[in-house]
Amino acid sequence: MKVLHFYKTYYPESIGGVEQVIYQIASGVKEHGVVSSVLSLSRGNNSEPVSIGSHTAHKAKMDFEIASTGFSLSAFSRFKDLASEADIVHYHFPWPFMDLVHFVSNIQKPTLVTYHSDIVRQALLLQLYRPLMDRFLRSVDRIVATSPNYVSTSQVLSKHLDKVEVIPIGINKAAYPAPSADTLALWRDRFGERFFLFVGVLRYYKGLHILLEAMKGADYTLVIVGTGPVEQDLKEQALHDGLDNVFFTGALPEEDKVALLQLCYGVTFPSNLRSEAFGISLLEGAMYGKPMISSEIGTGTSFINAHDQTGLVVPPGNSALLRAAMDMLWDNQERAVTMGAQAQARYWELFTASRMAQSYADLYAELLAAKSE
Repeated sequence: MKVLHFYKTYYPESIGGVEQVIYQIASGVKEHGVVSSVLSLSRGNNSEPVSIGSHTAHKAKMDFEIASTGFSLSAFSRFKDLASEADIVHYHFPWPFMDLVHFVSNIQKPTLVTYHSDIVRQALLLQLYRPLMDRFLRSVDRIVATSPNYVSTSQVLSKHLDKVEVIPIGINKAAYPAPSADTLALWRDRFGERFFLFVGVLRYYKGLHILLEAMKGADYTLVIVGTGPVEQDLKEQALHDGLDNVFFTGALPEEDKVALLQLCYGVTFPSNLRSEAFGISLLEGAMYGKPMISSEIGTGTSFINAHDQTGLVVPPGNSALLRAAMDMLWDNQERAVTMGAQAQARYWELFTASRMAQSYADLYAELLAAKSE
């Protein structure tokens, strides 16, 4: 069976959450007899296919971009050629240009779309796009959401419940490097073994300004790993408020990130807007057996972090309640350890890459069988 994935960006040119999900799916389904390829746009001129481990990445040159949506004239022919060779076309939403390519190409193959997120920030453009979006979602054979929480809170998905199913995002622990003793010692000497950790791109919806507000006067340490658009604003906030208990490490190699995940006391993930649709970094905390603190935004974050079982979930944007949750975990070490163990057990039960791959392989087979009837 051959499957073509279509999304605006992909490895090796771009590394992000959706790219990681596509990679995990394409890698995982290979053992189920599925050969995958991925078509995405490129800012460069190199259109030669690139081998990405178990699958192939194809590129079409991006001609221009509007509101983070890339457009490409050559993508129409590239998509049609690749889709004609595939048994199934697997789209990744949102990307309005993808909808247009889908209809212009008129490919008569089974189709599914993984619905990664609502369109949150571009409210005005959403009104213009909505008719095309609704038509696209009606036209595909199946829509995959990444958590039941997102299905229950998305107004868009509520219109298509007859074709929606949930396949949680999974990650592969074996693919993460084991930190050396020297790397662990380096970070242990710097931060000790009891600190809270945040890992992720520093974006507006991550709620880190709320987390910094919660850290005022705390007698424990917060380590922030990552870089991003609001990094300078956050550093200025920390300096202004005299937060000498907050440390920014910038982007780190995977080995160092894993070392900090292993050493930390708990993982904080204060995202306060629905732009945070799932939370891979939160899932990494669960994978390493850490208690978690997150905000209730009606998305996959509260599917990963089950309140009072794997950690604590607080209302979004409330620094006082966020601080109270951190204090509670800090002052109740036995409960924190129990929550961490339950978080790790939940990872193994629901969120492994192999489980996700099996679910997609089963869905591919089901769609192909239905088409041949």
